[in-house]
Amino acid sequence: MKRILIVKTTSMGDVIHALPAVQDILQHFPDAQIDWLVEESFADIPRLHPHVQQVFTVAMRRWRKQLLSCETWREVRAVKRAIATHTYDAVIDVQGLVKSAWMTRWAYGPRYGYDAQSIREPLASRFYQHQYAISYQQHAVTRIRTLVALSLGYAVPQDLPDYGLPGGKSLATDLPEALKLPNGFWIALHATSRDSKLWPEAYWIALGQHYAALGLVMCLPWASVEEKARAERIASQVTQAQVTPAIVLPKLSLQQLAQVIPLAKFAVGVDTGLSHLAAALDIPVVALYTDTDPGLTGVAGGRRAAAINLGGKQQIPDIPAVLAAIKRVTA
Repeated sequence: MKRILIVKTTSMGDVIHALPAVQDILQHFPDAQIDWLVEESFADIPRLHPHVQQVFTVAMRRWRKQLLSCETWREVRAVKRAIATHTYDAVIDVQGLVKSAWMTRWAYGPRYGYDAQSIREPLASRFYQHQYAISYQQHAVTRIRTLVALSLGYAVPQDLPDYGLPGGKSLATDLPEALKLPNGFWIALHATSRDSKLWPEAYWIALGQHYAALGLVMCLPWASVEEKARAERIASQVTQAQVTPAIVLPKLSLQQLAQVIPLAKFAVGVDTGLSHLAAALDIPVVALYTDTDPGLTGVAGGRRAAAINLGGKQQIPDIPAVLAAIKRVTA
């Protein structure tokens, strides 16, 4: 039985990109025990996977702001002690940063990672006992699956990724009693970390009205007050123009959203971790990029549902292109 520690700390989309490697490991070592080291903000992602045993959390973003605090160093020592209770057959840093490479030294076991020419921070490679040259010119999911395969000695996978997440009804978290989901709905992932990544509200309204006319309800999740206000503006305009209303969801946790998303017919989302989560939950996804290049880190569809990335830097996908892409992924 192998015990393996995956080190992938941030951010949401990047952590999701590492999930297919868990399925690859289990295909070759069905009894493997797989642990994960992750930033506390994104710990719910590996926890969604039924075969990730222990999830160790760090708080590098918070710790950096409180380096002189005794509590910070108590937390660091506690994480190090927890990781050190196990001896690993492989400690694999799929992040490839100096901070993640440094944390691999907390674990007992051989350390694996990218070589100096294959990562953004070449110094990180000095922390690994085993290094591999893996081209940048491929999607992040492929790079991670390749690194893990080379580290554990099995053939590099050539098939589509399997994220290994259960469907909505299989998750343990209960949804709020007040949440009433319609029979047919699609989910609009309109919120993201930067305003430059947003898709115009007028486009969301037009898309919502198009599908409302076909009897398909637009559901809008949110996390912040600003996101809720945007969702309410979009829903109001869609509902005024159509008999079929748009719905602003109540505030949901990540695990609750992971129950709702698989029930949707499809998702349309901006450059946000939730778009990656929708693909990992095996529903069709159209991802909209307006300020970043999706070529190497865009949404990657799994084995059971397709994903299409539209747009790019200073390229705003228009309504006809989005409608055509939805038709393709839902065909």
